[in-house]
Amino acid sequence: MPSTIQPIESKLIREMVGGEPYEYFSLGNYVVRALGVCGGRPTFKYTRIEVSFILNRIAQGKSIETIVDAYADPHLTRAAIQEAMLLANTAFITSPQSSQPLGT
Repeated sequence: MPSTIQPIESKLIREMVGGEPYEYFSLGNYVVRALGVCGGRPTFKYTRIEVSFILNRIAQGKSIETIVDAYADPHLTRAAIQEAMLLANTAFITSPQSSQPLGT
């Protein structure tokens, strides 16, 4: 897995998936913000699985392999979860609040 993610252009992408329209903004190769899915919160592409839920499972000590095996969803892969972790880390590092010192 690359150590950085190249930003994907923030334009609305429209596809037909299973005969239904699917509109989303790419946040990476596997993570999207889909219109009308989970309130627009980041999900794994072509799923209704929220990134925050999976990251919380990892924070609780679940391994990526355990999560992938439990879901058995072809779109929730090790690479997808690793990308979500990297996106979250990048957002944390680049957040203006993370670079400001705490008040004493």
